[in-house]
Amino acid sequence: MKDIEAYISELREEDNSLIREMEEFAAQNRIPIMDRNGIETFIGLLRIQRPKFILEIGSAIGYSAIRMVSALEGTSVVTIERDKERYASALEYIERSGFGERITIIEGDALLLHDESLPSLKYDALFIDAAKGQYKRFFEKYAEHLTPGGIIYCDNMFMHGAVMLPDEEVPKRNRTMIRNLKEFTSWVMKHPKYETSLLPVGDGILVAVKKRD
Repeated sequence: MKDIEAYISELREEDNSLIREMEEFAAQNRIPIMDRNGIETFIGLLRIQRPKFILEIGSAIGYSAIRMVSALEGTSVVTIERDKERYASALEYIERSGFGERITIIEGDALLLHDESLPSLKYDALFIDAAKGQYKRFFEKYAEHLTPGGIIYCDNMFMHGAVMLPDEEVPKRNRTMIRNLKEFTSWVMKHPKYETSLLPVGDGILVAVKKRD
């Protein structure tokens, strides 16, 4: 599997200097961003869906937001980040990317934001990539802003294999987070209003399609 991922990664060698810089910055500063295979698969899914408005929970340094708008002509992204330093880095990278008119970044805790803080109340796609133990709360809070037929994407569903471990083998500091993530996965896979798939790509991508009434 590792050999296959390396082979695919080589085929997708990034030729954008800003993107390479962001990937190096994230690696050097231990800032979690989607890995190459995960982001490429995610963008492929978005190209099929063709959403016009995307809401992202968890900007980090703006990597995925920039990748999304650069791949999807005419698409706009609203992204939320609570960490001040990462928010500042994201602002800088977004400005340098030239996509400032299509990416709106909001500083704040996504669980505490009021609807009035959002530029729009309807989105075609919701991308959740923030605190893993809070995925269910993010889902419940923002699903109401998803258009019928819209899609919710969640990254890091495997947490580097931790969700497959017995509870006692998970480091104590991570147990509550992993329990919450596993409970969320089970809950959303059975959700009557969504058609949900879990893709074994990158660190695991969950795709939940909102059923039309």
